[in-house]
Amino acid sequence: MNQPATDDALIEAARVSKAWPFQEAQRLLKRFPKGKPDGSPVLFETGYGPSGLPHIGTFQEVLRTTLVRRAYEALTGGAPTRLVAFSDDMDGLRKVPDNIPQPELLEANLGKPLSRIPDPFGKFESFADHNNAVLREFLDRFGFEYEFVSASQRYNSGAFDDALRGVMRNNQAILDVMLPTLREERRKTYSPILPVSPVTGEVLQVPLEVLDAEAGMVRFEERGESIEHCIFGGNAKLQWKVDWAMRWVALGVDYEMCGKDLTDSLTQSGKIAKVLGGRRPEGLIYELFLDENGEKISKSKGNGLTIEQWLTYGTEESMGLYLFREPKSAKQLHIGIIPRAVDEYWQFRGNLAEQELDKKLGNPVWHLLRVTGEGAGGGDGGDTLPVTYGLLLNLVGVLGPYATHDQVWSYLGNYIGDVDPAHHPELAKLVDCALAYNRDYIAPSLSRRAPDENEASALAALDEGLAATSDDATAADLQTMIYEIGKDPRYGFENLRDWFRALYETLLGSSQGPRMGSFVALYGIEQTRKLIAEALDQN
Repeated sequence: MNQPATDDALIEAARVSKAWPFQEAQRLLKRFPKGKPDGSPVLFETGYGPSGLPHIGTFQEVLRTTLVRRAYEALTGGAPTRLVAFSDDMDGLRKVPDNIPQPELLEANLGKPLSRIPDPFGKFESFADHNNAVLREFLDRFGFEYEFVSASQRYNSGAFDDALRGVMRNNQAILDVMLPTLREERRKTYSPILPVSPVTGEVLQVPLEVLDAEAGMVRFEERGESIEHCIFGGNAKLQWKVDWAMRWVALGVDYEMCGKDLTDSLTQSGKIAKVLGGRRPEGLIYELFLDENGEKISKSKGNGLTIEQWLTYGTEESMGLYLFREPKSAKQLHIGIIPRAVDEYWQFRGNLAEQELDKKLGNPVWHLLRVTGEGAGGGDGGDTLPVTYGLLLNLVGVLGPYATHDQVWSYLGNYIGDVDPAHHPELAKLVDCALAYNRDYIAPSLSRRAPDENEASALAALDEGLAATSDDATAADLQTMIYEIGKDPRYGFENLRDWFRALYETLLGSSQGPRMGSFVALYGIEQTRKLIAEALDQN
């Protein structure tokens, strides 16, 4: 096993690494080669709109930002950093979400700040408080290191008042940035500042006049009446693009990524940040998720995949791996990708310990282990599972929709010496996932076809070979025997792929499957012979 890298060796390797977190961190390094000159932490930010519950997009942004944060810390030898998870809970509620109880309660409060709408779940003071609590529980569940900041707390406490003065002083300059980007009708009502109505409590989209920037006084019309209003202390919020820029400047944000759909917002907010005396942070523009048909994921269509679904059929680590890879490419997000992500995670993890340092830094698991600090002390994986998830799924598929934990562990005894789930916690977790995946997705779709004449002859030869094979034969020995039958010209297979597809379709009821030698070793020779007998009985 390789020795842990020294700090100097790690820094040197990180500075030439092609892994995307290091590439992102390199751009930040140009701003702050050794951290900020005043010693304050470099600030990473993620944003969240609490008009709905957290979802996999929320998770991916915090995860990916943390990956860049850890990469920057490695590049600098430990420069101080912070991660702020910002909740935009002063935003006015524009639409009632579909998955919320008491929709009539939200309907009656449309337009009001999320933090001033009663909680339809009846647990917190406001709808925003509820969703913020879910967000924090959600992030804590995965062990992220972050600081939670809410817009309502900053606006209401006056912490943003100085920043609001800056917006008011530069109101016209901000209008000069924004108005050319808007449709003519929108220009008539656009204002960088959105006052909260003293009458209805709603966030208003009305043009206004700045009367006194230092005192925070503005004038606008509401229902035909001219109103003079102080916007400080939570009596206003800013338009989205202006708010984003103000937040960068007020908090001192140095890095924030966003989805491709916010590219225009990023451009305009960057210009506004410059007007306010700051600058746009560094950040990655990532691609959006697609469903299995290649269509954009939409909450209203319900064609996405929730975190709860992923964790029912896969693991947190596999989700992390999926989100790590190729953030600038559009990615399909559906149930079918989970098994492969699980097995790829363990393949990467098993390779990690023996890799040279430059290869380690390109291994996704090296980065994922450092998200919560697990790998910071030199821990470099190297552990593996005794069986793959794909193999587990095929085993459970053969056992049927009513397979039990005890049945699965009984068959695992053919493959591993110690079948106590307590001694294999990661495998025990995957057995749970495999049973759920089989119940919901595999069992309903399995259909074993009858073999044709040549395939039946080959299966009979396989049965004869297994009958003469000892129970302690290795998976490799079994695989070799299966190969030899597939290559025998008497059975008419043009290639081994056709032979293995025949095995999968006649024995397992699927067009794809595992290494058959491994499957036979796991399922058992006698049980496999019974599958062959069932297939031959169909002829």
